[in-house]
Amino acid sequence: MIRSFENKDLDCIISIWLKASILAHDFVEQNYWIKKSEDMRKIYLPSSHTFVFFDQEKGVIGFISLVKNYIAALFVSPEWQGKGIGKQLMDFAKQRHPILELGVYSKNSDSIIFYKKQGFKVIEKRVDEHTGEEETVMVYSNNFN
Repeated sequence: MIRSFENKDLDCIISIWLKASILAHDFVEQNYWIKKSEDMRKIYLPSSHTFVFFDQEKGVIGFISLVKNYIAALFVSPEWQGKGIGKQLMDFAKQRHPILELGVYSKNSDSIIFYKKQGFKVIEKRVDEHTGEEETVMVYSNNFN
């Protein structure tokens, strides 16, 4: 089930974000993600509208954070990836926003493939100022389909 974020979810969300970020972004120093954990907790999550995928037995196993129509984060616990949870979170966001935008590291090819399957199109490339890595900017519009 997908529901709104509650404060009791915070530690779990940070843990999912950290594990999945390290796994998906092995081209960025692991310590970068560890240092960003407090920013996630104190800056990024409080400034976004976050929804969690909640399993009655397992608890929170994924989340999506939106800042208006920008997908600031979409993460699924690594052991639950590939089971359709990311797609359900994405469909949830699409139902609320006819246009969505996001940035993803260009070296994260699995995520780019996932977003393209969800109907996103590449609109530009840019360099992430924090890591120096190339980022692919993608947009979804229900008018594409």
